[in-house]
Amino acid sequence: MNESSLRKATPGRLIAITVTLLILLSPFLWLLQMSFKTNDQILQFPPPLIFTPTLENYIALWHSAFSASFVNSLLSASLSTALALLFGVPAAYALSRWSGRGKHGLSFAILVTRMAPPIAFTIPFFLFYRWIGLLDTITGLVLVYTSFNLPLVIWMMQPFFDTIPLSLEEAALVDGARTRTVFTKIVLPMVTPGIAATAILCFLYAWNDFFFALILTRTNARTAPVAVVNFMNYEGWEWGKIAAGGSLVMAPVLIFSLAVRRYLVSGLTAGAVKG
Repeated sequence: MNESSLRKATPGRLIAITVTLLILLSPFLWLLQMSFKTNDQILQFPPPLIFTPTLENYIALWHSAFSASFVNSLLSASLSTALALLFGVPAAYALSRWSGRGKHGLSFAILVTRMAPPIAFTIPFFLFYRWIGLLDTITGLVLVYTSFNLPLVIWMMQPFFDTIPLSLEEAALVDGARTRTVFTKIVLPMVTPGIAATAILCFLYAWNDFFFALILTRTNARTAPVAVVNFMNYEGWEWGKIAAGGSLVMAPVLIFSLAVRRYLVSGLTAGAVKG
């Protein structure tokens, strides 16, 4: 909100916005302040509002297996997002330009695969991965996340391709451009906001996944959300490490979203209007 907008805002609207922001941010701020406390300070009641911050929870995480799990999350989320876009964007373009009778049926079938609950695929994935040796591997997680993100990419990108006039591509073909050149040099730059918004959603799905990572990994490919749960053991719940781990898990998502927020807003808005 810029300065001119603030001047136009009434006191009632400012109060409503402030209260809404406090409600939305309060869980994150509470988790963040917990990460700088000791376990004794966290368990005090009433909780102390003024305390001496400590980095012992973050240092303990750095020297534990959590750091490797954090890297596993980054690798699986980034690689699966890249693969989903690599295969999904051309598929969405092909579906957009296809005028056959089975187009709507195929689109619906693709959507159904995304709407199915993950638990429906867990046992087949587990048995198949155990058979081919992909249990507890980054490759296995990347393939799972890619298969679930592909329908999302196709469904989000198809409306963007639908809005590009076919005459524009035909003019380029008449001028001597090849189909690959038309796609890469003309079509793709026009749907960049859509690709950015889709990439963020794919990354968020893979990054936040807990269910598949819990079932398909053990120690080598364990991801950060699963590693945080391991601080709840029979010896007690290590609240400080849990809070520090949760804060670190949120950090890449916030940084990534802020870096591409311009594309995210324009992409989601355009998709809502065009879809």
